[in-house]
Amino acid sequence: MSFLWEKSGTWRWIVRQTRDSKPFFFGFAAFCGVIPGIIGYGVMQVTSSTNPELEAKLRQNARPDSLMMGKVNSERLAEYLGELKRKEDTNDRYVAALRGETLVRKPYVKIQPVENKNTESKEQKVVEVPKK
Repeated sequence: MSFLWEKSGTWRWIVRQTRDSKPFFFGFAAFCGVIPGIIGYGVMQVTSSTNPELEAKLRQNARPDSLMMGKVNSERLAEYLGELKRKEDTNDRYVAALRGETLVRKPYVKIQPVENKNTESKEQKVVEVPKK
């Protein structure tokens, strides 16, 4: 990998040009940022599907746990967006997420993992949080 910056004449030319010429520097930076962006956008457009038949087939073949997680995630998102719409304080949700906890539907009730060093099962307990 050191060949690139030690012995490559092309690389040394690019470095000299970017050092000496601001227009070349900005052009090279734009080339390095824009071209990969265009390629990535093109790949996303080609690989994304809006075919309803394909989506229906994929949903039929989905595993039950994937369907359940999709449902849970959409419910949580709807709950969070509802809180934002009602302009409720979402700071406790943010703090819980930083701690690795999840807030549930009942306000001020959090699900926390039980720290039990003897068992390897990940049991959970519900903890009441006092209202502010």
